[in-house]
Amino acid sequence: MDDLVDFARGPGFVLDFSDTSFADFFASELKVNIDDPKYAVNGGSKGKRLRYFLQSCDDATAVRTLAALWEHRWEYLARTGGKDPVVNAESRYQGLISRLSGRATPQASEPSANKGAVDKQTIAQIKADLLQVTTLGPQARGYAFEGFLKGLFNTFGLAAQDPFRLKGEQIDGSFLLGSEVYLLEAKWHGQPIGVAELHTFHGKIEQKAAWTRGLFVSNSGFSEDGLVAFGRGKRVICMDGLDLYEMLDRGIPLTQVLERKVRRAAETGMPFLRVRDLFPS
Repeated sequence: MDDLVDFARGPGFVLDFSDTSFADFFASELKVNIDDPKYAVNGGSKGKRLRYFLQSCDDATAVRTLAALWEHRWEYLARTGGKDPVVNAESRYQGLISRLSGRATPQASEPSANKGAVDKQTIAQIKADLLQVTTLGPQARGYAFEGFLKGLFNTFGLAAQDPFRLKGEQIDGSFLLGSEVYLLEAKWHGQPIGVAELHTFHGKIEQKAAWTRGLFVSNSGFSEDGLVAFGRGKRVICMDGLDLYEMLDRGIPLTQVLERKVRRAAETGMPFLRVRDLFPS
């Protein structure tokens, strides 16, 4: 965890946080009381409490914490117009995330077909949760769908975060796929999503760090005209309700679905390819 020192202003400090904003950050992003004395066993400064927290939490929580801190750090540098004081900061950050995510030491003996698999009972519960969403009214359904997706991502170890609001915009959540940060847009509408909604979400992505990507999940799908007008080569991949059904019904791990979508998007430039086409039976 010593790499984290390079993301602080100096000994005891963490970015531009005051004691109050540091506590607020942990409470809102991680639902953690960082002022709890148990995190101050090595000292009460923000830097020492952060290091102890990272050393004592599990790797998924550490990844989620570092991702949130990195986003705050990038926004701070963008807001102040300051030059990054750390040499190779991004590559060092990505290296740390990769090590925590286990990507640097994959298990060669693990069959790729079982990567990210969960048991049948868990899949059955996920199906039941999705069915429950369909029984709700329109407004409640939208919020419930966001919660369903967060639970789905966490089931497959993707370190999902709750929806959050930045100045002038709402983000429906975020998650980590490998060491890549994805923002989430979740819609449950009666009509397929068109080009306007796709461009709006892509605009949010473009205002973030250059390595940020996006996943747009629309239960009602996407219009063909909208996808054509949206174009290729974007930083967004798409899923629809049929993708979710196919994935759960066939027991395909979400991680494999997303990785296949990302790879095919890189190869073809197309943001939306169906699960049934990516995983032909």
